Amino acid sequence: MTVYLLFKRKAPAAAIAALLLTGLFTTIDPCATLADDRVWRHGASLISEPKYPPDFKRFDYVNPDAPKGGRVNVSAGGTFDTLNPILAKGELAQGMGLVYETLMAPAMDEISTEYGLIAEAVSYPDDYSSVSYRLRPEARWHDGEPVTVEDVIWSFEKAVELDPQRQFYYQHVTGAEKTGENEVTFTFDEKNNRELPQIIGQLLVLPKHWWEGTDAAGRQRSIEATTLEPPVGSGPYRIARLSPGSTVLFEQVDDYWGKDLPVNVGGNNYGEINYTYFADRNVEFEAFKAGTIDFWVENAAKRWANEYNFPAARDGRIVREELENPYRSSGVMVGFIPNLRRDKFKDPLVRKALNHAFDFEDLNRTIFFDQYQRIDSFFYGTELSGSGKPEGRVLEILESVRDKVPAEVFSTAYENPVGGDPQKQRNNLREAVRLFREAGYEIRGGKMVNAETGEPFTFEIMLNGPIIERVALPYVENLKKIGVDATVRSVDAAQYANRERSRDFDIIYNAWGQSLSPGNEQFEYWGSAAADRQGSANYAGIADEGVDELIKMVVFAADREELIAATQALDRVLLAHQYIIPSYTSRVARIAYSDRLAHPDPLPTYSVGFPTIWWSKDAAQ
Repeated sequence: MTVYLLFKRKAPAAAIAALLLTGLFTTIDPCATLADDRVWRHGASLISEPKYPPDFKRFDYVNPDAPKGGRVNVSAGGTFDTLNPILAKGELAQGMGLVYETLMAPAMDEISTEYGLIAEAVSYPDDYSSVSYRLRPEARWHDGEPVTVEDVIWSFEKAVELDPQRQFYYQHVTGAEKTGENEVTFTFDEKNNRELPQIIGQLLVLPKHWWEGTDAAGRQRSIEATTLEPPVGSGPYRIARLSPGSTVLFEQVDDYWGKDLPVNVGGNNYGEINYTYFADRNVEFEAFKAGTIDFWVENAAKRWANEYNFPAARDGRIVREELENPYRSSGVMVGFIPNLRRDKFKDPLVRKALNHAFDFEDLNRTIFFDQYQRIDSFFYGTELSGSGKPEGRVLEILESVRDKVPAEVFSTAYENPVGGDPQKQRNNLREAVRLFREAGYEIRGGKMVNAETGEPFTFEIMLNGPIIERVALPYVENLKKIGVDATVRSVDAAQYANRERSRDFDIIYNAWGQSLSPGNEQFEYWGSAAADRQGSANYAGIADEGVDELIKMVVFAADREELIAATQALDRVLLAHQYIIPSYTSRVARIAYSDRLAHPDPLPTYSVGFPTIWWSKDAAQ
């Protein structure tokens, strides 16, 4: 009698050999073992069990009877020069997520939860040392070719090869292999990193056969080059036509393979989605007022307060809403970020002094109509924010790295200086001068200079366009009062991206967004390994042993309670280092749109859902 043994991948080799030598046993493909041994899931969540069961028909927040068709005109800032979504160069056209798809799709009414899209199921072991995805056999590219495991593996390998940011993000993925006819498995070099399976689920899948083929003129395509040739995708839309740098028209794919999937029911309703690009935000708003653009996200408090008196807004053809939805699941840090790679910004006393010269309260009163709040956390607006003196588990975590973090995290809660009137501003500037003096600077002839070398303290604030000039210029005027010679330079999007990637700046104005499930991206934001890597999101150049240790505690937190405590500890340390001059935010999305557009009511808990689950009233007529 011969008995077939199904060995787990990690079964000891000696044990296998001993059993085989008896002559009573043989082995079969270990992939079959994996299939029998694993638990396949229709969805996955970082916080709790998925809300929707395996047999769910649609998300609760969609309108399953939404009409299909019509056109929506949207705007984009800047320009574009490529349709290649994984290359770390060029300006990618917006909307490419309409053409390409990921293995899994997020739910807009859950936190960090995904359900099957290209993949019908996901499986991972209890120690999160690998993840397998089973692809839907019906998944198709727009040219009719099936989406294959080879496409997934190739997409992953090329993303890592061509984009340093993805290379860093996927650094713990040791390989991707075909483990079944429609199955791909990714293995990891570490265990208990709960986020790794989910970030693999967000992998953008591209058609290997198309990118390695030739175009209509017989020219060889290359994934390593920018291109404006409309690509083949698997998503609900394809590019119908484009004008380089100016417009892109996406049209609905009539025979889209995934239109009846539960994650797509009630979505992808517009027949056409047209993007028009604008170099000037004011011109863009004029286009919206004239009806050329149908949807607008307002980012200027003054405009929201005073400039919606045009005819379409007065007579109801423009609808305005303020929505908390997209901020319920996210935090943010935004502000002026000094480049720590420059010697003048290495001292935290200097960075703290620069914060004392920023008078948010005066700006909020004079130009923001009191619509904003000052940011005082790298996880602002979430339960992950570390406020007050540390205690309980947070204190225990900080004690474990006491010799690697600033002493003040144990004794002093972080607070921004408060201005808003002449006396408070004078007090803040006096404190700024004192901090500069402690850092080795003094005022000579009205200039802040290095006390030893006499070199003036000067720097340039680089902005991505002119929008933030009205914030930066008053800040510069305050700095001049204490002898600091700062200038503001607004550049176009391409130049900003190039200089930011190459770290060619003194101070920039930028932001880090946060989910309620922080994880591996924290290494990308402020981990030492990302500090000197061009193109990383570690804009400041943070390289600190204590910060690195706390990031590890966040990533490998065993449960939600531990994750919150570790993140609050990390937040306190980041704040104590004075890595940024925090600016402001609003916790509502201000949107305005044509009354020809409609959306579900209520909208999903954590998103505005535009344009995915909106529809055109014209299509219903």
